[in-house]
Amino acid sequence: MDLVLEVADYYLLDKAYAQVLPKGGAVDQFIQNSQVLQTLNAKQYNWSALNTNLTISDSLLNNPILSTIFNKVINYQNKSEIYGLPNLLGTTEYINDSFLSRSNLFREGFSIFIITAIFGWLLYFSVATLSYFLVFDKKIFNHPRYLKNQIFLEIERAATAIPVMVLLTVPFFLLELNGYSFLYMDINECTGGWKALWLQIPKFILFTDCGIYFIHRWLHWPSIYKNLHKPHHKWIVCTPFASHAFHPVDGWAQSLPYHLYPLLFPLHKVLYLFLFTFVNFWTVMIHDGQYLSNDPFVNGTACHTVHHLYFNYNYGQFTTLWDRIGGSYRRPDDSLFVKDAKKSEDEKVWREQTRQMEEIRGELEGKVDDREYIRA
Repeated sequence: MDLVLEVADYYLLDKAYAQVLPKGGAVDQFIQNSQVLQTLNAKQYNWSALNTNLTISDSLLNNPILSTIFNKVINYQNKSEIYGLPNLLGTTEYINDSFLSRSNLFREGFSIFIITAIFGWLLYFSVATLSYFLVFDKKIFNHPRYLKNQIFLEIERAATAIPVMVLLTVPFFLLELNGYSFLYMDINECTGGWKALWLQIPKFILFTDCGIYFIHRWLHWPSIYKNLHKPHHKWIVCTPFASHAFHPVDGWAQSLPYHLYPLLFPLHKVLYLFLFTFVNFWTVMIHDGQYLSNDPFVNGTACHTVHHLYFNYNYGQFTTLWDRIGGSYRRPDDSLFVKDAKKSEDEKVWREQTRQMEEIRGELEGKVDDREYIRA
């Protein structure tokens, strides 16, 4: 993420922060004159006085971890952080013109939030739209479990969930920026060379697939499902726009393995960005209704269609490995792969899917179904 942030700082954000939050400006003066912030930033903390001002308990104020966090946050001119000094692109004429340096925790968090949210929206809308027009089989609109105004509802859910998911993810990016990960840039003998880099791809896929399987299965516990995961299962049959249509905590929870991996294992920075983009492509792809293969190992579109139709199967993201181990694998029906079937044959398949789906849905959600289908 430091690569992305440095490019953004160099071409846009240094100037933006210098103009909006300049040194000596109104906000800077307010902070400089704030008694509370001066107290927090003092070398010798007067915790009793601070307690009077903020009415925070002594136990919190005397906590060394909390005091360290306060010091880091308030010490906004500290340029000795891991991120902050130019690395790839050099300096700009605005780099020192804002009272918030590049390494400031507030600035890092806000910048990452804006960049990632915009990137998330652009990636979602561009890939899902291309998939919709180029790949998606629109005959699914006639499925008896397609919802009224479904695409609009999917887009509404995804567009509002993405920034919240990003906000919840920002702490992981801040950890990476401040040196608490195994991300690296140089490819040499010390980092394992190109062989280690290429091996990181299957390692990342296998690690995250395992993590998502268990998180996803946990999300199907009845109480968790009702409060978090049910919004994504509103879509019994999906369009590409359903890919990111989650409750934001649900989407964030299933993304955790992607962000835990570089905190635990070496990963090249550029490869990390590539993989981060790839998983978003994959998420759209497994919702696009294009059944290319009934591969027994890859948990592709057909497997994920089975998950949305029948709820309690195929929890994996990339492979069927953990579903097979956990006894939750269900092979996609051959009927999914029949191209140009007659309308009568499609309707026969859909009736059987609906019958099986309603039986399982009733066990998981109860008799009442609050969805509004396009066909009664």
